[in-house]
Amino acid sequence: MGRSILRLLDSSLYPQIWQQQTFTNPQALLIAMLSAESTPDAKAFSKQLLANDTYQDWINSSVFGRYLHRNFTAFYQQTEDSFNLEMPALFRQELMRHAQYLPLEQVLFFAGDLPKSARHTKILTITVNPATAVINAQKMNKKSSMNSPSTIINQITVIGKQVLGFPIRHNKRTSERTRNEVLILDFQDLRLVHEINVRAKKRSNIDETILLRSYELR
Repeated sequence: MGRSILRLLDSSLYPQIWQQQTFTNPQALLIAMLSAESTPDAKAFSKQLLANDTYQDWINSSVFGRYLHRNFTAFYQQTEDSFNLEMPALFRQELMRHAQYLPLEQVLFFAGDLPKSARHTKILTITVNPATAVINAQKMNKKSSMNSPSTIINQITVIGKQVLGFPIRHNKRTSERTRNEVLILDFQDLRLVHEINVRAKKRSNIDETILLRSYELR
C-alpha cells in the first residue's frame, strides 16, 4: 500500500498578517513573535488553522488522536515494566502502517532544547502553531533557575521525502486544541544548520537571551 503525502500547509497560511504586519514566511513571523513585548495569541492562530482547508485535510486524514498519543508516549517513557517490554515497538509498528509523508518545505516548531533521544528513537512531537511554541518556550524560561535565562525555540524545516508522521487531532473543547501538534515517527536525519540570538524588546531588567535554532529534517 502506497503512503499518502500531506499537502503543504504553509503555502496556504502565508502571507500571514499579525499585529497589522504582513509576513511572507514562518521564520519572519516567528522572529516577530519572539521580539514582541506582548505574548502571542495561540488560540487565534489555532482558530485560523482550523478554518484552513489544508489543515482540515491534515487532521481529518489522521487516525491519531490525543488519547492515542498520550498512551504511545507513556509506553516509550516506561523503563522498568519488563512485562510490556515489546509494547512500544509493537505500538509504533502499528501506527507506522497509517503514517503519512510530510510535505517538503513544511516548517514546524519545538520549544526548548530538543531531546537528545530524538535522533535515536526518531520520535518527536512538534507543532505547526508558532504562537504555541513561543508561549511554551517562555514558560520554560520562567521555570529556569539560571541568572541569565534563555528562551530556546527551534524551527524545523522538512527537506527530505521520507519524513513520516501524524497530525494529532485534538479535542476542540479543551485547551489542547491550541497545540496543533504533529508526531514524527520516522526520519533519516535531524541537523542543526543555523542559530541566531533574537533581540527582544526589554520586558524587565533581566538580560534575556532568545535563541532561534534552525534545523533541517530529512
